[in-house]
Amino acid sequence: MEAIEELAVQPCTSSLYLRPFRLSYRQNGTKKFWDFMRTHDSVSILIFNTSRQCFVVVKQFRPAVYMCEVERHHPQVFQNQDKESSFSLENPLPAVVGVTYELCAGIVDKPGLSLEEIACEEVLEECGYRVSTADLRRITSYRSGVGVMGSRQTLFYAEVNDQMKTSGGGGQPEEGELIEVVEIPLGESMKFAYDETFPKTMGVIFSFTWFHNNIAPKLPKK
Repeated sequence: MEAIEELAVQPCTSSLYLRPFRLSYRQNGTKKFWDFMRTHDSVSILIFNTSRQCFVVVKQFRPAVYMCEVERHHPQVFQNQDKESSFSLENPLPAVVGVTYELCAGIVDKPGLSLEEIACEEVLEECGYRVSTADLRRITSYRSGVGVMGSRQTLFYAEVNDQMKTSGGGGQPEEGELIEVVEIPLGESMKFAYDETFPKTMGVIFSFTWFHNNIAPKLPKK
């Protein structure tokens, strides 16, 4: 996962996932404009393994996170760069700075499937557990990246056990996915959520907190 090389930044003239636009409008009599990006909506799933009392999350390299760290350490990287040309990264940072812990998730790009069906597919592909739509509990939906994207993510909760695991997960290599499945013990989960040495998404922090408020009190006492 952390063996990256031959890094180069180049213009993105077309994409299957991102579409940049500029909206001009008048608000309370003042002329304004705002640049934004259209992206797919998505689903995410908080997975709790009842056999071993742990959360199942994923770990993967995120190029956008990596490049934010590159710019933070070397702000000159993007200065005076022609937006229309490519450039290579000399002396790149180690890939680990772009690795994050996340909930199992996926984009909504299959019109024939419900959000629940897409969520089930993601749980199987990324984490190796076979769940049905009946196994899912919808927690809520929210907007992400409201300043730039504004896309909607829907969060589900799924309980699994060891008997439901059919593969090692890891995503779909043919689509370029390289995912590591990570288990977070319940007793260590809130410490993990707020430990900044483990880069993570807000979804992890929010969903762990939701679990401790809504599910943990109902668990059998040891």
